[in-house]
Amino acid sequence: MTPEDCAFLTSLFTAAVAAADPVQALRPHLPDRPKGRTVVIGAGKGAAQLAAAFETLWDGPVEGVVVTRYGYAVPCQTIRVLEAAHPVPDAAGMQASAALMKAVEGLTQDDLVVALICGGGSSLLPAPPNGLTLADEQALNAALLRSGAPIGVMNAIRKHVSGIKGGRLAAAAHPAQVVSLVVSDVPGDEPAQVASGPTVPSSVTLDEARNLIAAYKIALPPRVAAHLETEAARAPDPSDPVFKTHETRVIASARLSLLAAQAEAERHGIPAVILSDAIEGEAKDVGQVHAALAREIARHGTPFAPPVVLLSGGETTVTLRDDPGRGGRNTAFQLSFAQAIDGVAGIAALAADTDGIDGSQDNAGAFADGTSAAQMRAAGVDPLAAQAAQDPWGAFDAVGDLFAPGPTGTNVNDFRAILIRPQA
Repeated sequence: MTPEDCAFLTSLFTAAVAAADPVQALRPHLPDRPKGRTVVIGAGKGAAQLAAAFETLWDGPVEGVVVTRYGYAVPCQTIRVLEAAHPVPDAAGMQASAALMKAVEGLTQDDLVVALICGGGSSLLPAPPNGLTLADEQALNAALLRSGAPIGVMNAIRKHVSGIKGGRLAAAAHPAQVVSLVVSDVPGDEPAQVASGPTVPSSVTLDEARNLIAAYKIALPPRVAAHLETEAARAPDPSDPVFKTHETRVIASARLSLLAAQAEAERHGIPAVILSDAIEGEAKDVGQVHAALAREIARHGTPFAPPVVLLSGGETTVTLRDDPGRGGRNTAFQLSFAQAIDGVAGIAALAADTDGIDGSQDNAGAFADGTSAAQMRAAGVDPLAAQAAQDPWGAFDAVGDLFAPGPTGTNVNDFRAILIRPQA
């Protein structure tokens, strides 16, 4: 890929991330100051950055605790920042869950709880219900990741196997007012799905969750399956009076970030089209579909005339094997895309996770163009074999096309930008 194309695509990613900047996202959504205490709680990959931004913007005393992924913490003045494991829950996450529940104990109707919720919170807040252990929740997490089910299905199940998700954290804050400020990383921007909704109860019932397990043929650990057959698994109902005064606001999302990237492309004089901000499905399949559309535009000028940028977001999935390789869903998308545009001139693409980390390694995603697959083969890597081994990271590392901006401090899900120029 040319340096010019790399720089252009990177500028679109930068614009998308900037649109979800914590200070800018929070500023118009700050609640009124309460008569009593202001307690901040939060979870997710960008929770520490949100907490620091809240401290900067808030005019008054504030206390509280948030949890983020290892390596994602930033200094805060009065809000305590904890770190835990992602994507596999650990003991530190259990301690963080307990700390958040403790932070909302003993509040009154004069107090305000501000919940800063963003993607990644599901893994960072393990809280096994009575009769289950951390090992059970880890086994559930592994089963869900292996299933290839959409993130909404995974979170709908998780909230029924938890002592904190599904609105339980907000219920514990009663009678205080709770305002949830959500950075959405889920297709459709349903707040109850983000981080499995610790402060936002979901309308997905226990019976519906059981039906989803059957429909997606998810092989749950026996102890978790047994728990889900009991009434104790039922998560709070959104109509419960304890949630009556609560407010929920989506302050940043994939849609807003894609609009910012679109504006940046057009600032460079290249039209941009947003395909969707809610694309789901197996990463390699979604990569092939995007490639088919890019080829059609490059070769025939339909349905859009080049030059044009195709933008899309959402959350694809990778159905993991027992011995997964290296990489994440965006790198997997890109490896499939690279093979499907092999030899086609005029196409260049970036696929990356907006939190800066894609899956198991330290890259956010990768670049690809019509020469990528050939370059991999020249470097001794068969792209098809790498795909079969679930090692997209290794394939792109071999040709120096990994994209590694580092943690961004926000998370609005997948970001894909495909530049198509007129062919000679």
